[in-house]
Amino acid sequence: MTSAASPRRSRSTLGRILRWLLALIVFVLLLPYLVAPFYRFIDPVSTLMAWRSVRGYPMQRTFVPLEAMAPILPRTVIASEDSRFCSHSGIDWQVVQESIEEADDISEARGGSTITQQVAKNLFLWPGRSFVRKALEAPLALWIDLVLGKRRVLEIYLNIAEWGPGGQFGVEAGARRAFNKAARNLNAGEAALLAAVLPNPHRRSARQPGPAVRRIAGTVQARAASAATIDACVRVSRPPS
Repeated sequence: MTSAASPRRSRSTLGRILRWLLALIVFVLLLPYLVAPFYRFIDPVSTLMAWRSVRGYPMQRTFVPLEAMAPILPRTVIASEDSRFCSHSGIDWQVVQESIEEADDISEARGGSTITQQVAKNLFLWPGRSFVRKALEAPLALWIDLVLGKRRVLEIYLNIAEWGPGGQFGVEAGARRAFNKAARNLNAGEAALLAAVLPNPHRRSARQPGPAVRRIAGTVQARAASAATIDACVRVSRPPS
C-alpha cells in the first residue's frame, strides 16, 4: 500500500508544481498589460535604465513633458523613426507587409519597429531581434497605443530612449550632453542630429557628428520640414516661458 501511494503522491506534487509554474508564466505575460494603463499618470523607466541602476552604472534622466520640449523635436523624431505614427494603431502593417514581400523567407522578414513597438520593448522586454521578442512585442504595442494614446506614447519614448554612451536617457539628458542646452531650446538642426543618433547612440554622436550622421540629419530635417501634419496627433501649444 505504501509503495503504491508514493508514486501517486509524486505525481500529485509534480502536478501542483506544473500548475504553479503555468500560473506564474501567465502572470508574467499579463503583467505588462496590467501595468501599462498606469503609465498615463506615472513616469516610467525602461528595463535598460533599471538594469543600469541595479548594476551601479551611471545614469542621467530628467523626465520632461512634451510642452517643455522644442516643438520641432517631436516632429523630427516622428519623421525619422515612424513617419506614419499618427495613422497606425501601434504597428505599421504596411511596413510589415513590405518587409515580408521583400524577404526570401518569412523568418528573414524584419519589419521596422514603430515608436510604439520601441516603447513596448524598452518598458517591458529585452533588446535583440529574436522572433519570440517580436511576437510578444506586437500585441503589447497595440495595447499600449490603445490605453495610452499617441501623445503619451511619444512623450514616454522621448524620455526613455537612450541618447548617449554614458547612460544618458531621455531627450533632456541627450540635449544637455550634445549641445549643453535644455530640450526646450533646441533648433531644427540640433533636433535632427539627435534623431539621427537614436538608432545607435553608442556609435553615433550628436555632439561630434561625422559625415554620415550629418547626412542622415540633413535628410531627417528636410523630411520634418516638408511634412506639415506629420505630428498632428501629438501637437501641443507650448506654454509661455
